[in-house]
Amino acid sequence: MSESSRGVRLGVDVGQVRVGVARSDPHGILATPLVTLARDLTAGPDAVPSDLAQLAQLVVEHEAVEVVVGLPVNLAGRHGPAAQHVLAYVSRLTEVIAPVPVTLTDERMSTVVASRRLAERGVRGKRQRAVVDQAAAVEILQSWLEAQRRRTE
Repeated sequence: MSESSRGVRLGVDVGQVRVGVARSDPHGILATPLVTLARDLTAGPDAVPSDLAQLAQLVVEHEAVEVVVGLPVNLAGRHGPAAQHVLAYVSRLTEVIAPVPVTLTDERMSTVVASRRLAERGVRGKRQRAVVDQAAAVEILQSWLEAQRRRTE
């Protein structure tokens, strides 16, 4: 990555119940799990949901230069209801963390891959549900980082 593109990025996997968050190293080489946030579905239309507020705090705390959010595109390459849900979340997130940019990336199969990798390591059941969102965020961010590196090589 070029000097100007250095900096920590946060990867985000938005689910209906939880939001998985991962972070990159400042050089954009490796994504690691950070935290799973519970979705706040009780906030009124004018209030900032607690998960968005926590995500904004993570942006500040880690001095993130960009947030990469997985967009669930269906296998036909279309945006279904899940993608619409993520786009609405990203719209609010963009307002809350401005001027830090939010980038969308195709996250097809990230949760499936994350679940499989966790199962291969013997993490199953409740233990897997607790970390699968973070693992999916790692998959999203790592794939994006690798794609950026390929573009600059």
